[in-house]
Amino acid sequence: MGSRGQITEMLNLLEKDLKDLEIAFEQYFLGLEKRSPEQARQKLTLRMRKMISHYIPQTDLRFRLQSITSRFNSYCGYWDRVLRQIDEGKYERHTSRIQRFAQTKSSEQDANQTGASVDPIDTLYQELVTAHQRCKLRPPNRDQVISFLAKQEEAIKKRFGDKQIDFVVVTETGKPKIRVRAKR
Repeated sequence: MGSRGQITEMLNLLEKDLKDLEIAFEQYFLGLEKRSPEQARQKLTLRMRKMISHYIPQTDLRFRLQSITSRFNSYCGYWDRVLRQIDEGKYERHTSRIQRFAQTKSSEQDANQTGASVDPIDTLYQELVTAHQRCKLRPPNRDQVISFLAKQEEAIKKRFGDKQIDFVVVTETGKPKIRVRAKR
């Protein structure tokens, strides 16, 4: 079939094309594209079949090709299922997330433009809720967050003294946490 370098280059190209095809399908599912990228899918399918039919003596390259093929087959099953749901009229586009994100951004910009003071606890709580939703966890209620910060107030004052501090929401090991850091 070719040298190790040629095979590696072809596998890199297959991975890149698979990623591009994945993006194209997601754009179609979101309604950004009007046509399904079926031609690109057919071309990639043919290229995959040609690669699989050739003998590759290097085990690591054979394994890499098999993993790319497996990922492609998984995506094909997912794409076929979503296309079938679209045909049946059962597929709901997830534009609500995009609209919700745009609304929160516009409301933040409006608050910044009007000069209204935003309560830092409110923004911290909103960031914490968003992080919990991203991790698919149940977010705490606002009172729990306020009581947690009140309990930690003395420890924070011991650690940072009179310095101004910022609260930051980070996700560690799949769980959102509130971190305290000194302002610069």
